[in-house]
Amino acid sequence: MGQMPMGEKSYEQIGVAMTCRSFAEYELMFALAPLSAQDGPILDVAAGASAFVAEASARGVRAYAADPLYAMSPEDVINHAAKEIDTSTHKLAAIRDVYDWSYYRSLDNHRRMREWSLQVFAADFRHNRSSGRYTSAQLPDRPYADDAFSLVLCSHFLFLYQDQFDDEFHEQAVLELLRVCRKGGQVRIYPLRSLKWELYPRLDTLIAKVRETGASAELAASKLPFIPGSSELLLIQK
Repeated sequence: MGQMPMGEKSYEQIGVAMTCRSFAEYELMFALAPLSAQDGPILDVAAGASAFVAEASARGVRAYAADPLYAMSPEDVINHAAKEIDTSTHKLAAIRDVYDWSYYRSLDNHRRMREWSLQVFAADFRHNRSSGRYTSAQLPDRPYADDAFSLVLCSHFLFLYQDQFDDEFHEQAVLELLRVCRKGGQVRIYPLRSLKWELYPRLDTLIAKVRETGASAELAASKLPFIPGSSELLLIQK
C-alpha cells in the first residue's frame, strides 16, 4: 500500500468532477459478484452521470442514486456531464503514460465508454427522475432511513478529493454510509487514493472507527486496473 511516486504529474481538478461510468466498470472496480433482483436495494452515492443504476434497474435490481447535482434540470445535468467528459479527456491525454490502459485500451475508447454511459444515464434520468430512483443529496447527510440498503457504493469521491475534504468529513461520511446500510449488508468505497495517487493517510484510523461500531472493515482487491497504484477498495461489512 505504499505511495506511488509520479514526479510532478497528477490529475489537476478544482471542485468535484461529475463522472460517467458503466455497470461493467462498477462490477470490476468494486469486485462485485453478478447481481440479481435479490441483491437490492442498492444505493450509489455521488453517482454522477454513471449508468450503473439504470443498468442495474434494467436487470431487475432495485437500485438508487444520490448526487447533489440532481437538483439541476435533466438537461443541465446532462450538459454538465458532457462537458466533464471533454475536460477529463484532455487532462488524461496530457498524462496518459502513467495510467494502466489494459482495460480501456485507448484514450479514445475510454471517452467512448464515458459517452455511452452518459447516454444510458440520460435516458433513465429523464424518465425516472421523479420516481425516487434519483435523489439530490450531499454527504455526509443522506435522506434515507437507517438500514435501508443491502449494498452501498461510493465511487470516485471519498478519498479521491482528500485535499478538499478534511478527515472529519471523511469519518462522518463513511459512518453515514454505514448508517443507511442494513445489518448483514456492505459498504464498498473505491478508490482509496487521491488525485495525486496518494493513499488516504488516515485510512487505518478510519477503519478503526468503523470497527468501533461493530462492523468489520478491510481492504479488498479491485479488478479495474487504471489509476496508478490503485488496486484496492474499502469493504465494510455491517
